[in-house]
Amino acid sequence: MSDSKSSQEALGSLGRPAFYILLALADRERHGYGIILEIESQTDGKVRIGTSTLYTSLQRLLKRGFIEDCQSPSPDREDERRRYYRLTPAGRRALRLEAAQLEDLARMVRDKRILPETA
Repeated sequence: MSDSKSSQEALGSLGRPAFYILLALADRERHGYGIILEIESQTDGKVRIGTSTLYTSLQRLLKRGFIEDCQSPSPDREDERRRYYRLTPAGRRALRLEAAQLEDLARMVRDKRILPETA
């Protein structure tokens, strides 16, 4: 078994909410509401994560070590009273693995001609 395969099995599938959250944190730290807004922006409003789903997912991602709570102040923060999160190296690896799996699925969909070809 290759290292990549064993890593994927150890991580398991993130699930859609967790994937979107990690993707929202890929470029900078954000607070909960900022994560919700980024997900809506990234998906042109097609995906909306409620606060209950968000905070349940954040707790799971914290436990798995994929994100961390930012304790130190950062100059680009909008509101210092909010709790901010950032991606950890393990979270970035998990995001890459999940993205690679999604890319494989997209290739299979294209190969089977499930969706019409785009221009």
